Amino acid sequence: MRIKNKINKEIASSFFENQFTGIYIYDVNADKIVYNYNGNKYFTPASNTKIFTLFTGLELLSDSIPAFKYAVDADTITIQGTGDPTFLHSFFKDSTALKMATNYKKVNLIVNNIADKKFAAGWAWEDFDSYFSPERSAFPMYGNVVTLQNENDLTVTPNFFENNLKITTKKYGRDEFENQFYLAKDKVGETVIPILISSDLLANLWNNLLPNKIKVVTNFKIKPTKIAYSIPSDSLYKRMMEVSDNFLAEQLLILASSTLSDTLNSSKVRDFMLENQLRDLKQKPRWVDGSGLSRYNLFTPISFVEVLSKMYKKIPRERLFSFFNVVGESETLKTGFSGEKAPYMYAKSGTLGNNYNLSGYLITDVNKVLIFSFMNNHFMHPNSKIKEQMQVIFEYVRDNY
Repeated sequence: MRIKNKINKEIASSFFENQFTGIYIYDVNADKIVYNYNGNKYFTPASNTKIFTLFTGLELLSDSIPAFKYAVDADTITIQGTGDPTFLHSFFKDSTALKMATNYKKVNLIVNNIADKKFAAGWAWEDFDSYFSPERSAFPMYGNVVTLQNENDLTVTPNFFENNLKITTKKYGRDEFENQFYLAKDKVGETVIPILISSDLLANLWNNLLPNKIKVVTNFKIKPTKIAYSIPSDSLYKRMMEVSDNFLAEQLLILASSTLSDTLNSSKVRDFMLENQLRDLKQKPRWVDGSGLSRYNLFTPISFVEVLSKMYKKIPRERLFSFFNVVGESETLKTGFSGEKAPYMYAKSGTLGNNYNLSGYLITDVNKVLIFSFMNNHFMHPNSKIKEQMQVIFEYVRDNY
């Protein structure tokens, strides 16, 4: 009762009166609702959506990422994309496909086996050249971005685009409908810009690596059915959650769809999850992408707690918590929620303009595990002020439950 009264008092303050707030806290071991305020209401989740994406990967993918499907006919290998985002990615640097293709005289690429559009519904059109919204595709390369590193010397990765870069007084960017990139002459460090993806470009990027070997095909002699694997799946999950990587999240759903059909379709895999593993959710979400970039997404605090509970009951605690940010320490949650005690929350944040949400696991002073979702939409305060108010509630629950 003390916790309920304390949170009610905080929520009733003038700070929260002009925003939409939802809080749901659940004691998973006691099977007890600790607190519920608007838990069944729908909110814009932002990157909290990645919790559902993580659950999908854990349910449908094996312990290694399916890099591609392939078939061999004499001196020719035919490779079909599965959506694996790690191929030549700046962080993962996977080269599984390149190493295998090197062994053959001819390489046929199938990259048109995807139903998804480049961008999901509800993404902001003006973000086409922003680092956080690379295009979705069947056979990503280099994370579907060009990386410009400007320290003592300027390097362009992939080097295929060296002649497509102009040094200007502009901060950075790309033409909307072609791969012409711009970088300010005084901008130092790393700059990441999404690439405009096409079949012709993929053929050119591959031929830049293996000259005169590569051909993008739509018809093929032998259907690719064998599967080659790249990195451990947990490595992909951890990176996606740690830095809240939108591209990895989108491609993760596409990867999951490869286990259901040769046609890659993230919409179908979302429907599959909602009809099967998530059929018992109390409130069915409107789930339109993997990353949470879309403002069309609508989820309730209860639905996040339900999915977090499913994972908690199925996955060993050490492994499960390793997917989530340590609040107050991890890259996306270094600011706010500092407190005076050791870290006590493992969670995923979700941020869009005027929206801030946090869902995950809270460990109390007496080592009880509480699963929570605290969602804030349509506020006019700075995010830092929202976090300060949330921290008051989190610390009280930690110390008094």
